[in-house]
Amino acid sequence: MRRARVHRAWFVAAVTFVTIVGAAAFRSLPGLLIDPLHEEFHWSRGTIGAAVSLNLALYGLTAPFAAALMDRFGIRRVVAGALVVIALGSGTTVWMTAAWQLLLCWGLLVGLGSGSMALAFAATVTNRWFTARRGLVTGILTAASASGQLVFLPLLSWIVERHDWRPAAVTVALAALAVVPFVWLLLRDHPADVGQAPYGATEFVPKPEPVRGAARRTVTVLASAVRSGPFWLLAGTFAICGATTNGLVQTHFVPAAHDHGMPITAAASLLAVVGVFDVLGTIASGWFTDRFEPRRLLAVYYALRGVSLMFLPVLLGPSVHPPMVFFIVFYGLDWVATVPPTLALCREWFGEDSAIVFGWVLASHQVGAAAVAYAGGVVRDATGSYDVVWYAAGALCATAALMSLTIRRTSRGGVAAPA
Repeated sequence: MRRARVHRAWFVAAVTFVTIVGAAAFRSLPGLLIDPLHEEFHWSRGTIGAAVSLNLALYGLTAPFAAALMDRFGIRRVVAGALVVIALGSGTTVWMTAAWQLLLCWGLLVGLGSGSMALAFAATVTNRWFTARRGLVTGILTAASASGQLVFLPLLSWIVERHDWRPAAVTVALAALAVVPFVWLLLRDHPADVGQAPYGATEFVPKPEPVRGAARRTVTVLASAVRSGPFWLLAGTFAICGATTNGLVQTHFVPAAHDHGMPITAAASLLAVVGVFDVLGTIASGWFTDRFEPRRLLAVYYALRGVSLMFLPVLLGPSVHPPMVFFIVFYGLDWVATVPPTLALCREWFGEDSAIVFGWVLASHQVGAAAVAYAGGVVRDATGSYDVVWYAAGALCATAALMSLTIRRTSRGGVAAPA
């Protein structure tokens, strides 16, 4: 009896996973840089937060254009180029002496490169190579970033504490470069390139012609999407998601814990544990999204996240204790569990344009993250504490839960008509 061959789509998903893991080093470093840069250059936390804010904003604003560029030039070229830009931006920070250089290297270059490696990459791969198990694959690829954080965060925190921040920046650059050969040699742009149909499809799908006018198409898709109410609800909830994850916890958890006497390596290790449970939570969320109503899943995720943030100020202390471990596990499970249901709702409403629309929704995620990354530093400078920011973030999550429940279903189960 002949054994069934494993579909090539799973190999492409595996290469995509490894690529995102390898590129995740740059996402692990910003929170570790705040205190060292403040001590060496005497820059305020607001100034350093501005560079992180620019990085996060460009990460989001580049994503929708990256999705269109992948349609025009192919996934391999765009992703390989993005990794080289990340390596250039991170590597050149070792020579900086002024704050504007931090904005240029870490804010502009790494922001642009990372935006092209954003979740739009995972969405494009999923849309092209899978018609079945999309929720599960989305969850797995989303979890790849958390897996990379798990690998790099403890390592980078150890390097920063033992050898200064410069070797850590070089490590990020080398990690990005190391992934480039895998992308160029193993990744394929479309199932038709290897003579297969997408996984779960009953018919062969020809490879579409390269889409010209990528920037124009990206803006045109946005102009159409903004006429529907669900786009604004998805963008608004995802902005709050970014504010309470990348913007707040990923950027400010380590310095906040350090304010309470916790060693940087201990705080970074806790953040890495978030990555462990993020993998589990996101894959589980993808499985749930294939089976349950995405709107209700989002409402539950945001409500639970808000409750956990309200308790965080009383949990921070000089040592790691069981309630703090419980928070880390709980928050990790909920970290980006919002991605699979949000992407499913984008597909439901916007059909073939869903990857680009999701890129714009992701842009709102990063704008929210950028705003809180900057505001968190300013509040810390002004009040000497992060407590106000934690409570405000909890209230925002409650708002996102209510917004999720108001997203209506499409009447046709496909592309929505303009509102």
